[in-house]
Amino acid sequence: MALLARTARKALLETRASLPPTCLLPLRAHITTQSHTLETGNVPDPLIQSGQRVSSDLKDKTASRTLSPRAPTPSTPSSPNARLDVVSKQITPSIRNLLPLLHSQPSHYMTLHIHGRPYLLTRGDTLRLPFLMPHVKPGDVLRLNRATHIGSRDYTLKAPEPIKGTADHGKKVFYLDERLFTVRARVVGIDTEPMRVEEKTKRRQRHTKHVYSKMRFTVLKISELEVKSLQEYEEVLKGEGEGEGQATEA
Repeated sequence: MALLARTARKALLETRASLPPTCLLPLRAHITTQSHTLETGNVPDPLIQSGQRVSSDLKDKTASRTLSPRAPTPSTPSSPNARLDVVSKQITPSIRNLLPLLHSQPSHYMTLHIHGRPYLLTRGDTLRLPFLMPHVKPGDVLRLNRATHIGSRDYTLKAPEPIKGTADHGKKVFYLDERLFTVRARVVGIDTEPMRVEEKTKRRQRHTKHVYSKMRFTVLKISELEVKSLQEYEEVLKGEGEGEGQATEA
């Protein structure tokens, strides 16, 4: 057994002695950062210069390639369906055809936005806002100019659909042209609710805190709600166009 172990050890030493030292081995491995794709621009220069394993088409493409600065890419909008909040100063065919029909039915309703909240109103309605409108007092007359719907019994004029908001940009709401209608509301008064008392306590403490709150609300009455006819709308647009022309000439 000892003789067999000695023979195996001798054979192992002879194998090690037959191998050359690592310093004399040829270095054939090279590190490269070139991408090995079939595109012409990704072929390394040493391979092109060597002329080996390069087709004639690839040589022609490489010879005709010239170094030129990369042209800047045109800027594209973030959203292909992005719309601008611009009110058209021209009468569209749909408004020209349907506005007389809408105006012929006198009982109109509108979806008006006050401080970003929609309210469905008609003439003579009393609106109690769920907040106190700043800088107003009883007797003031307000012009409401943000509407998304104008309707009658058979017809409805709608504004474009709103764009949903994202984390970076808020929701975008589109309104109808304020020259199509006239809505005025009178501030009737300021309403208040009864005093509310809320008790706030903490666990394992005998102290009780009382919080008092008494909210106030603004009450409006829709005194005027009219939809302009096609002739009146054309006169308003024409007058504004003439005014802008005189201002530019001056």
